[in-house]
Amino acid sequence: MGRAFEYRKAAKLKRWGNMSRVFPRLGRAITAAAKEGGIDPDLNPKLRTAILNAKAENMPKDNIDAAIKRATSKDSADMKEVNYEGKGPHGLLVFVECLTDNTTRTVANVKSHFKKGGGEMLNNGSLEFMFSRKAVFEFAKSPDMDLEELELSLIDAGLEEIEEEDGIVYVTGDYTDFGSLSSAFDELGIELKTATLKRFANTPIELNEAEIEEVGKLIERLEDDDDVQAVYTNMG
Repeated sequence: MGRAFEYRKAAKLKRWGNMSRVFPRLGRAITAAAKEGGIDPDLNPKLRTAILNAKAENMPKDNIDAAIKRATSKDSADMKEVNYEGKGPHGLLVFVECLTDNTTRTVANVKSHFKKGGGEMLNNGSLEFMFSRKAVFEFAKSPDMDLEELELSLIDAGLEEIEEEDGIVYVTGDYTDFGSLSSAFDELGIELKTATLKRFANTPIELNEAEIEEVGKLIERLEDDDDVQAVYTNMG
């Protein structure tokens, strides 16, 4: 199975089960991007991507506009992207991406989640070679789209893999080629559904049902934390 398949699998299994969880996280990402690069999506690729992903989750326009407006508020806290690494039961490796205005709070909470879930935090960099970071794009296949021609058009921009399933096309490339691939889609007039950076385990492990249930408790603890944006594991 390819990396696009792994991404689809992760997307289907993600536990952001309701709007009360999803929208605040998307909103923080939008606000952070707007504070970093300005409130004009046309001049701020990171903000444009955050808005695109928010729309993919059906986040209302009013919520998106409010998140952008918060970036200009004097009371708006500075948000920092931080990552934490750890391990859980049964050989589970975990990479946690966070967006926080208080790293002291966040690291304490993440450490507690690992401990309560039967795992422990590792020094940052411990899993550097265990996960690969990829740019992942998703869009609808038009009736006249030739995937072989599209593949040739995207190779120079950094395409590594292209797959289609049920009318949806999934494109992956190295994370360093996120910008060039995004620009290529713009030039080709392809409207993206989502554009994200994901981490994939280089050597996935297989767990039985009981083990999955046990490690699932740790993953849920982490994903329920308001500061956590994404959780990646080596679970196949």
